[in-house]
Amino acid sequence: MFYSEKSVGITDSMPCGASEGNDVGETTGALRQASHEGHGIMNPLRVLVLEDSLIIAMEAEDILRLAGVDGIDIVCGLEQARAAIAAEKYDFALLDVNLGEGMSFGFARHLLDVGIPFGFVSGYSDIRDFPCDLQHIPLLVKPFDETAMREFLQRLVPAAA
Repeated sequence: MFYSEKSVGITDSMPCGASEGNDVGETTGALRQASHEGHGIMNPLRVLVLEDSLIIAMEAEDILRLAGVDGIDIVCGLEQARAAIAAEKYDFALLDVNLGEGMSFGFARHLLDVGIPFGFVSGYSDIRDFPCDLQHIPLLVKPFDETAMREFLQRLVPAAA
């Protein structure tokens, strides 16, 4: 497993994220119970998380595991991300938009070319600042909670949810 950092929030054209006053632990407990009862949100999948903040990446990893995702690789940079998809098969990817080394839009276009579904994760909720060809990609807005992640995943990979 690679470690880097990650962020998440959700939106196509309307941002969603952690609601004020929402206790992340409440949702975590509900997801954990659903997972133990055989009602995980997703079938076992392999996910690439491109995030330059380790704390955010680890939070996303925890939530993805609660949602039933088994294989999660976390990378912190574009070079690691390219190497990961060259070496492994991924069912989908979560991409932090603004990495310390630049934006992830070029890598996103590469994922489109190779057929790997993905969604963006960002602290900014205005997709109008994204390139026109990528404004239709689902967006998970930071900060996020388990409910926002679950909704995001259902939009990203509805067949697996």
